[in-house]
Amino acid sequence: MAGIVREFVGLPSPLVGRAGAGGHPCQGVYHRPAGAAPTTAFIAAHYNVDFSEHYLAEHLAARGHGFLGWNTRFRGAEAYFLLDHALAEIGVGVRWLRERAGVERVVLLGNSGGGSLMAAYQSQAVEPNVTPVAGMRPVAAIEDLPAGDLFVALAAHSGRPEVLTNWMDPSVTDEADPLSVDPELDPFDPANGPPYSPGFQARYRAAQRARNERVTDWVLDQLDALRGTRARDRLFNLHRTWADLRMIDPSIEPSDRRPNRCYQGEPAKANYGVFGIGALCTLRTWLSMWSLRTSQCVAAPHLARVAVPSLVIHATADEGVFDSDARAVFDAISAADKRLELVRDGHYLPESRPLAADLIDAWVRAR
Repeated sequence: MAGIVREFVGLPSPLVGRAGAGGHPCQGVYHRPAGAAPTTAFIAAHYNVDFSEHYLAEHLAARGHGFLGWNTRFRGAEAYFLLDHALAEIGVGVRWLRERAGVERVVLLGNSGGGSLMAAYQSQAVEPNVTPVAGMRPVAAIEDLPAGDLFVALAAHSGRPEVLTNWMDPSVTDEADPLSVDPELDPFDPANGPPYSPGFQARYRAAQRARNERVTDWVLDQLDALRGTRARDRLFNLHRTWADLRMIDPSIEPSDRRPNRCYQGEPAKANYGVFGIGALCTLRTWLSMWSLRTSQCVAAPHLARVAVPSLVIHATADEGVFDSDARAVFDAISAADKRLELVRDGHYLPESRPLAADLIDAWVRAR
């Protein structure tokens, strides 16, 4: 788009130094209109996805705002994610907007998985509550984070452990064998559906939670076994995480989404492929990001501390965020001034980005 300035921003982290090749740990691209510096700017970050060229950056810059697509050092490095470290590095970006870009108002934009991450950031900024994962030192840099002034949740998931658990294939009987299967829980066995009976759905959901808990038990046992050894952590694989029944059976939470689709295409094929959330983890990353029992990446407790004006936008054809997820996010936000908008499109809004930008722009200007 003409008239938009794009500025690369590379900044130090309070936790790690620059890479040997010279790269800063914290990096992003600041989009702004040419001419006068904007007084309001957005910042968007994700657990591991590169948001530096976020699809709304140019659209919102064209409407007079700044937009910092921001990456912590965990971009492309999901296996090593630690929440408290990521929050400290998001704070680096927020401070840059206020102190260097001259922004008066900062809008935290939580898109996709970034919804719970940016909620955790605001939560920690207004009421410090995030603690280090087992065996890690406290991070002083998260004790005084600059808070955002507005909050936008866009096609946002309800939290990292919930997403993984809802998508998990609970028919896995051996975590070391990606082909192991309990036929009574196999979502791709025609004998079980679709359509899936209410009884099967209840057993399936309970088994998904049980699988998450079994992995947590194993992780804690492994950490105990490493005590006194030369190793402090280890990597492991997690198989088959494209099996949310809602992806397969459109009669469960009907919406505008395509049937039998997930973000990686057909669920049966994606589920046995090598690309999936949580596919590679360290023990401590599991505890920090994916465990139902220990993760602080659950959105609801953080959203309860989000009291600034908030906008939730739900894409009604989203293949992985469902109506109940969006409404749970909206309901959990404590702000008195909050609004829910629906856009008929898929997860990354391929057809309606200008519309979404117009919605956000009008909402921000009204405040």
